[in-house]
Amino acid sequence: MSSSQRETSAKSLRFSLVIPAYNEAVFLPMLLDSVDVARTHYSGGREAIEVIVGNNMSTDTTAEIALTHGCIVTLIEKRMIAAARNGGAKLATGEVICFIDADSRIHPDTFNAIDRTLSAGDVVVGTTGINPERWSLGIALTWMIATIMTFFARVDAGVVFCRRADFLAIGGYDETLDYAEDIKFLIDLKKIGKPRRQRFARTRNTKAITSMRKFDKHGDWHYFTKMPRVAFWMLINKTRVKRFTDQYWYQDR
Repeated sequence: MSSSQRETSAKSLRFSLVIPAYNEAVFLPMLLDSVDVARTHYSGGREAIEVIVGNNMSTDTTAEIALTHGCIVTLIEKRMIAAARNGGAKLATGEVICFIDADSRIHPDTFNAIDRTLSAGDVVVGTTGINPERWSLGIALTWMIATIMTFFARVDAGVVFCRRADFLAIGGYDETLDYAEDIKFLIDLKKIGKPRRQRFARTRNTKAITSMRKFDKHGDWHYFTKMPRVAFWMLINKTRVKRFTDQYWYQDR
């Protein structure tokens, strides 16, 4: 491809979908299959969407799977979720950057819904929301509490999207945070949107599906049994909190 062809291709890109991934050989194929369907359904054409995998030092076949599916793959050597998101975003050339966790599946109408949400110009950042891949009483109660909290806090998860210019304006995800970087990201974007009278928004009827692997490993009630102890440790024992967060977010595979 010539230099002029690359420039033309870059200018025509609407979306860059960034996937942070560490040892995601089990879940990544299902996500990429769902992304392929959503690209096919996009009214602007599948070629208007690029997919970037931030390979966060995987030791399995994550990179090979991504390459086989036609993704752009970049190696992120800083073992941190925020760094994997930022590293993938550095290669993004789309007008809109989207982020989705590797253990998810996206809705077929995702990219059309994001276009509709951004079209009015009064949205600085948005999400699709998520649903769990399975339900139980413990998961349902956890989900109910989380839904209430995210509704009033005006944050959410799923496919997170913003304009690339705004991503660059806030400096991306905060790499000083081992976790909750996604929440701070939304807060930072809402701050720059406020003086422009731009808001946070959720797309309609296009929720992503997320795996319940943490519930599978720690139990369907662990938000009620383990998390209160973690909150207590935050007050008296930061070392135990660090050990728990490493195990919960970084050593689960």
